[in-house]
Amino acid sequence: MLFLQAYLPVIFVSIRQLGLLLMDRFLELRVFVAVAEEEGFSAAARRLQMSPPSVTRVVAGLEARLGIKLLNRTTRYVRVTESGERYLDDARRILGELQIADDTAVGINASPTGDLSVTAPTMFGKLFVVPGVVDYLQQYPQTRVSVALLDRVVNLLEEGFDVGIRIGKLPDSTLCALKVASVRWIVCASPEYLQQHGTPVNPSDLSQHRIITIGVSAATTTRWALYNDGKPCPVRVQPTLSVSNTEAALTAALHGFGITRLLSYQSAAAVADGHLKVVLENFEPPSIPVQIIHREGRLASAKVRAFVDLMLQRLRADTSLHD
Repeated sequence: MLFLQAYLPVIFVSIRQLGLLLMDRFLELRVFVAVAEEEGFSAAARRLQMSPPSVTRVVAGLEARLGIKLLNRTTRYVRVTESGERYLDDARRILGELQIADDTAVGINASPTGDLSVTAPTMFGKLFVVPGVVDYLQQYPQTRVSVALLDRVVNLLEEGFDVGIRIGKLPDSTLCALKVASVRWIVCASPEYLQQHGTPVNPSDLSQHRIITIGVSAATTTRWALYNDGKPCPVRVQPTLSVSNTEAALTAALHGFGITRLLSYQSAAAVADGHLKVVLENFEPPSIPVQIIHREGRLASAKVRAFVDLMLQRLRADTSLHD
């Protein structure tokens, strides 16, 4: 006991010194990021509510401790060096994770608040995401949501979105991904068209039909990825009508103009009520995953966590999204 008492002051001093060291390190990161982003010491000082000499001393101390030059300084500008660029990326990541941890700790039992940005494919977003967003806003009135419906691959990190809905396999990524559904490519036409022009039995039969394609010029051929006994058998089709978006192709098919190729969820309602008929079912490719992706991983903030949970429940319960 006397031995422990003798060393307790030393232990407390060491813990205090460690805490001060961590505080200094985080201050260095905050100051460096501010200077790099503002491209100036005075602007960074205003942003941090510090004096310019203090900001200068912190950056100088950081460079001295690391033994590298992070910033190039002239009388006209401040720019990060090549080493500074790498350090800046790491510093932003560390500070971002710290902020997420703080938000999570504070809001773990709190109702979601603040702004949330979401992106999804256009037609999928209209049918499934926007109704979910409305439900979310009604449940959490202290939130505000912006939705971008885009038919392209969106980089959540670069474009600043909190949550995305992605159809298709994802490349290796640090993003958190949750599979919520699966869809498939189908070939379909109206019963009236098939009655008049016949039903294709093999992919080669498509050459005898009017074809509606999306985003492909009618002057060029395109390939539809079909399968035969589990093996790819792509078929080239020559469109009679090409349109710029899925909804236009669906409308043309419903009006009996020809055969088109859509994702199953896009035509689910029309197939269910008999206005469209699926053909060449034995030649369909494997199903495609639908995933919710977000940037925050296990430390997701309350607003992100609540939205992901809500959408996960809605999408997994929708029978039109499980083929």
